[in-house]
Amino acid sequence: MYSGALKNKIHKLKYEGKHGWAMIFGRLLVGWMESHPEQMEGVDHVVGNPAHHGRQPIQHIEAIMDAAYAEDVTRAFPLSPPGAHRLVKHTETARSANRTLGEKRAAATAHAAALTWTGDTSDIRGSTILLVDDVFTSGSQLQHVALRLRSSGAADVRGLVLARVPWSG
Repeated sequence: MYSGALKNKIHKLKYEGKHGWAMIFGRLLVGWMESHPEQMEGVDHVVGNPAHHGRQPIQHIEAIMDAAYAEDVTRAFPLSPPGAHRLVKHTETARSANRTLGEKRAAATAHAAALTWTGDTSDIRGSTILLVDDVFTSGSQLQHVALRLRSSGAADVRGLVLARVPWSG
């Protein structure tokens, strides 16, 4: 759950640029992949839901993915090396944090439209992608990014997040 200590640590990375938390979250990601071989079966690419390249203080998702790559010393998983991320965001879009559901959906649509698959586009055709993000709030962003990847040729897109916002009652 995105609450308490976990929420605090994600904020430390995302909003204060505390890089050490990227290493820990990267280790958690690799640990999850190691302990869930059935969910990893057939995955061709593990990609982060990217932050804009100018995001300050840190491109937190890219930092987590770089740390996961460093942690995967046997190269057991299809992670991209640092500086060679497969999914990138070159255009800044409105953030969805602290927005209404309608605003989150609009921001998710714009975010997905700003993404580019780098390298050989034949890599995405027919592939299965594990899309990694930090926080799941409404699901709009994962949904729109998955739709974008599917329209680019991916056969299947699976989502994995560090934390989910507790449902309000």
